[in-house]
Amino acid sequence: MRSVSAKELKNKTGEVLRKVGQGERVLIMKRGKPWAVLTPVKEGELKSSELRDYNTAWKDIEKALKTSKPRYKTWQEAIRRTRWRD
Repeated sequence: MRSVSAKELKNKTGEVLRKVGQGERVLIMKRGKPWAVLTPVKEGELKSSELRDYNTAWKDIEKALKTSKPRYKTWQEAIRRTRWRD
């Protein structure tokens, strides 16, 4: 199994994903310690119940947006406050 640092993964994501796509397992190291393993997914391995369909996911997002309270009253205020932080 090949290992890569988190920084290397950030800089070479495409290359690492190609290796995983070819069937190789890749160990991700963070600060010198094992952090995660990327493994290829075999067709049919993921259950469809583990993934939400688009419409269900979008309804969940809309529900969360309706129940959250915005920090700023207008988008102009949000832009003004975030751009001019000291």
